[in-house]
Amino acid sequence: MVYRPARITGMGCICAPGINLSQCLRAIFENTAPEPSLPQRFAKQYVRNYPVFEVPSSFFEQNSWAGQHKFSLTARFVLAAVHEALDDAGYSVKELSSMRVGVCIGTTTGAALNFLSFYHAVKKGKNPSLTPIKRYLKSNPSLVIKEMLTLHGPCQTVVNACSSGTDAIGIGLSWLQADLCDLVIVGGADELTPIAYNGFISLMITDSERVKPFDKYRAGLNLGEGAAIMILEPFNGSQNRHGKTRGYVLGYGTANDAYHYTAPHPDGTGLKKAIYNALCSCDKKADDIAFINAHGTGTQDNDRVESFVLRDIFPETPFLSTKGYTGHALGAAGAIEAVLTVACLESGKVPGCAGFNNPDPDLKISPLKTVTGVSGHIAMSQSLAFGGSNSALILGGRGL
Repeated sequence: MVYRPARITGMGCICAPGINLSQCLRAIFENTAPEPSLPQRFAKQYVRNYPVFEVPSSFFEQNSWAGQHKFSLTARFVLAAVHEALDDAGYSVKELSSMRVGVCIGTTTGAALNFLSFYHAVKKGKNPSLTPIKRYLKSNPSLVIKEMLTLHGPCQTVVNACSSGTDAIGIGLSWLQADLCDLVIVGGADELTPIAYNGFISLMITDSERVKPFDKYRAGLNLGEGAAIMILEPFNGSQNRHGKTRGYVLGYGTANDAYHYTAPHPDGTGLKKAIYNALCSCDKKADDIAFINAHGTGTQDNDRVESFVLRDIFPETPFLSTKGYTGHALGAAGAIEAVLTVACLESGKVPGCAGFNNPDPDLKISPLKTVTGVSGHIAMSQSLAFGGSNSALILGGRGL
């Protein structure tokens, strides 16, 4: 395949630090991002507390898409992020009607039937309203975008656990490389639900305090939620009507461990292949990478394997996990982290790894602890997922 990167002409982001990208960046760099707290939208009954990173309540007060109750919250998150990204890129909905616009969105819980009240009513012999089921059937994230904006192009929703958002961006890149689209809307979205919340607690990989990525005393993840979107256009810019570029998606790689349902291969076999595939796809080398936004969930197995791989391939490259600010947003995680990575390249600096305080001597390497300047123009964002999936994106800043 001929190497053809994609231009990122617009971005949008909603997660715990803020309801748009500028709010998120301000909170992360000024160390004003919220601490995780107990879920507010559903009941929880545990002896121990398991905090999460929820989208701020201001989203429901200030965002017009928050009131679209015919859709799931996941779909409302992604609609808001799409409109932020389109505004950022300078596109009106009318302009898109004459273009081949693809949509590829990653999600996990956004594709699940998370309606406990409906199930409880059925189990009690009642005949509940089908409104929750109808809402679910109308809330496929990619179809919602395609139909609400009346778009003409390929449409796909990726459900591949925690690498879904990363994979969606990679697929969108391939559509542009194959000349299937003039513009692609890519990213991920997920909402917090009681089923996901209870499920991760039952796996005993949820921390009762703030997540501590790569820390000696790490004890599990904190769940998060939100959405992030990139507007991708061809590198040559022939279809770009506004000439704006925020960065580049240079390459993408993916590989599967085929090792365990939830744990990565102890040697990081799949992650190594994904990284090398991503680098090779854009003819880059490990030395070209200025920093890495790691998956960094704060779980014992994930952080151990990920640190071993980074130590082997990028022994001198600074890295961090942004999950100490956002929580683990599941299908949205890879997209949120990719957008934050490009924004860091833009700003020429990266934040410290929130939650990390105590180096783990068994890991041999440690993430950044404070805000640090970035001298290069290429970074990597990577995702590890249940089912053995591993995916990586090579991203470039606009100064590339």
